Amino acid sequence: MKTLEPLIAEHPFFKGLEKPYLELITGCASNAVFKTGDFLFREGEVADYFYVIREGTIKLELFTGARGPITIETIGAGEIVGYSWLFPPYRWVFSGRAATPLRLLMFDGACLRGKCENDHNLGYELMKRFSHIMMERLQATRLQLLDLYHVH
Repeated sequence: MKTLEPLIAEHPFFKGLEKPYLELITGCASNAVFKTGDFLFREGEVADYFYVIREGTIKLELFTGARGPITIETIGAGEIVGYSWLFPPYRWVFSGRAATPLRLLMFDGACLRGKCENDHNLGYELMKRFSHIMMERLQATRLQLLDLYHVH
């Protein structure tokens, strides 16, 4: 059986991680497929995964009572989706829906949290990498809200 480690190791998000860390992370990884329109996760539900998009696009949505779902950002191949698995209470901040058919690497957040607890250096490496993604998503949300409310 072919391991996912080479795929993970070559991804820019994981570049520079030491081999033992890549092995630990690979132990929490699997392949996943979603059809167009499928939800990967829903706002408020338990956040127990993050994803590396291999093929396709995901719409990050925020639900508003008055307007229904608002697309905050569309995320494509090569990008990372999901950071809510890192922070208690481990609930999704946005919903993620397949805008096209998807092929993903799916990482079990509970598995990774356990490995990070056992090795704080691994946890620090992942936090540094995810903090960058969080800042990008925060900026995208800010710009979307400015546009939504016609503030320029």
